[in-house]
Amino acid sequence: MAVSTESLVFEGQAGAVDCAFDIPDGGIDAARGWALMLHPHPLFGGTRDNKVVTTVARACAQQGLAVLRPNFRGVGKSAGEFDNGSGEAADMLAVASQFRARFPALAQGVFVLGGFSFGSAVASQVHAGCTRQDGGWPVAGLMLLGTAASRFSVAIVPEDTLVVHGEQDDTVPLASVMDWARPQSLPVTVIPGSGHFFHGSLVVVKRLVLDYLGRVLPRAGAR
Repeated sequence: MAVSTESLVFEGQAGAVDCAFDIPDGGIDAARGWALMLHPHPLFGGTRDNKVVTTVARACAQQGLAVLRPNFRGVGKSAGEFDNGSGEAADMLAVASQFRARFPALAQGVFVLGGFSFGSAVASQVHAGCTRQDGGWPVAGLMLLGTAASRFSVAIVPEDTLVVHGEQDDTVPLASVMDWARPQSLPVTVIPGSGHFFHGSLVVVKRLVLDYLGRVLPRAGAR
């Protein structure tokens, strides 16, 4: 499937937010909606081009979604400094608002939100923020991979959230994710033998994301 990528710039609370914008085959007019995919920890090499992030983005594009992949504060050409998740979540809500205004047809379609590692914690906060917007911004699906439950504040999420974790993750222990998920009765999909970055398991990750999107998009009224 052919995907073209453009560069877009939005404004966050700390200044410019540098984004990659993946457009699926058929162009923006043929897209059924859009996805916002967030990257891992900026202070440890996390960028919008992380392999897990781009794997999920390709799966979203394969399902007909345009995908926005921002760089957090201080990464690439994005302004500002690391803010431990709080400022990053505020930036992403601002970016989402500006994106919806710039691409109203996409905003009328489905909206999917995802994040990997640090990005998962930010995505959970963004999801909570979407419900507080005027009229609400419906989120068709939420995908959290390598959820940073032992390191950052991860919000309560919907029961149909896709949570994927590596059995042998030594950055965020699986036990911490289970402790976060247990009070919510939230299922966690564990990839046996996989570590935090899903080395050797990206094909499995993509399949899980495709299966999940195949379930949530139709009932969300996808075009």
